Amino acid sequence: MAIQVLIPILLFCAEAFSQTSLPLDCADIYDEGFRANGVYTIYPACATSPQYVYCDMETDGGKWTVFQRRMDGTVNFFRGWEQYRNGFGHAAGEYWLGLEAIHLLTEKTKYELRVDMEDFKGNKAFAKYSSISIRNELDGYRLTVSGFHNGGTGDSLAYHSGQKFSTYDRDQDSNNDSNCAFVGMGAFWYNSCYHANPNGLYSWGESSVLGANWRTFKEFNSLKAISMKIRPLGN
Repeated sequence: MAIQVLIPILLFCAEAFSQTSLPLDCADIYDEGFRANGVYTIYPACATSPQYVYCDMETDGGKWTVFQRRMDGTVNFFRGWEQYRNGFGHAAGEYWLGLEAIHLLTEKTKYELRVDMEDFKGNKAFAKYSSISIRNELDGYRLTVSGFHNGGTGDSLAYHSGQKFSTYDRDQDSNNDSNCAFVGMGAFWYNSCYHANPNGLYSWGESSVLGANWRTFKEFNSLKAISMKIRPLGN
């Protein structure tokens, strides 16, 4: 499979398009008959703004649009606001889809969220939420999640619901004393500071407190793999 580099989404589209003609997300691609996991092209904004994305077509019925994926430390996630807004990495490997694309998706459709993770001993678990929405950039891409279902991880994301997204160069967290993106060496919807830090520094072992973690699953021990994905509610 050829590796596809993410294309930054255009905030202003040159043309309108019929949503029935181009896939909005991986659920649309699945419904077109494509059932294999892999990299596909979606159109969260319009026909002139294609986005490469990894589609999970197998887990729990498939149709998942993956917007965050860590598994081997090949991509640096300690990045600034512009890159988190537009996206970075490789859809065939580690990547972040982009806050603007995630916002546009959750603005148009009601989505559920699934977070899959694996520790360095091979233990796998997940957290699932029946609702997720990301506000626009003017509101700091504020996150709202609800309807937690425990797949063995516990709920570390509720603490972050209602928070704006923070990076090292745009501090929007609820901590008045420090920048949580610097503290966690990542970027996320930090509160003061975090119970989950999926975009923290990758560690090739579980001992690093600054690694990608999920507190209610493995405390602050680093995870080997974690991915965040959305699917239209009711699929």
